[in-house]
Amino acid sequence: MASRFDLSGRRVVVTGASSGIGEAVVRGFAEAGARVAGISLDGGAPVDGIFVEGDTGDPDAVEELASRVEAEWGGIDVWVNNAARLLVRPALETTDEDWHGLLRANLHGYFYGCRAAARRMVAAESGAIVNVTSAARIQAVPGLAAYAAAKGAIEALTKTLALELAPHGVTVNAVAPGATDTQMNTHAYTAEVRRTYEERIPLGRIATADDVAGAILFLATDAARYVTGHELVVDGGLTVNGAVGHAED
Repeated sequence: MASRFDLSGRRVVVTGASSGIGEAVVRGFAEAGARVAGISLDGGAPVDGIFVEGDTGDPDAVEELASRVEAEWGGIDVWVNNAARLLVRPALETTDEDWHGLLRANLHGYFYGCRAAARRMVAAESGAIVNVTSAARIQAVPGLAAYAAAKGAIEALTKTLALELAPHGVTVNAVAPGATDTQMNTHAYTAEVRRTYEERIPLGRIATADDVAGAILFLATDAARYVTGHELVVDGGLTVNGAVGHAED
């Protein structure tokens, strides 16, 4: 059974690789013996590997990274789409530029990543794609219209691609984090927001990036080889919490 969780030698690409969940995923795969490549706006390299500076909203940048990994490592076994940015703004105050700018990173980049990975995985008749969605698409949050719309679209893309790629031995799944401590959320998570999350999350705390990374790594292992088209919610129980303090009989 232990061998099913072995990631040694896997060739992995992670987007948004230099910070937050992406960095935790990169480090997790590296610690598990995988070779890791990544792309981020600052080109940071958390571990040894192939790391480039680039915008995942640029299809050429994504394709160039995929081609380089294929040329140097002979293929891609796992692709994790994680790059994102947050915009907290009421829908009526969201400009066209705001909307399209957020979708560039949070949706278009995911399609480009899926396409680049799938082209190579279909040829190899194997592979795993993991897309990072969000619990915000399940439990709506005011001010996150563009962000939640993108994450909802990614969930739909994940299920559709799972069906299209299954005949080629490729799995496509998503991980939906709930409240998670990352640099992206530093401004949005005020002290009041943190207190509210801690009260509403049954496990009593906001997630760490490592909490989410563990779920992503699982979906890349052979232990999850029969899992596809699934969204794994990693939110400490937040989205299933309907508790309002009913009086006992």
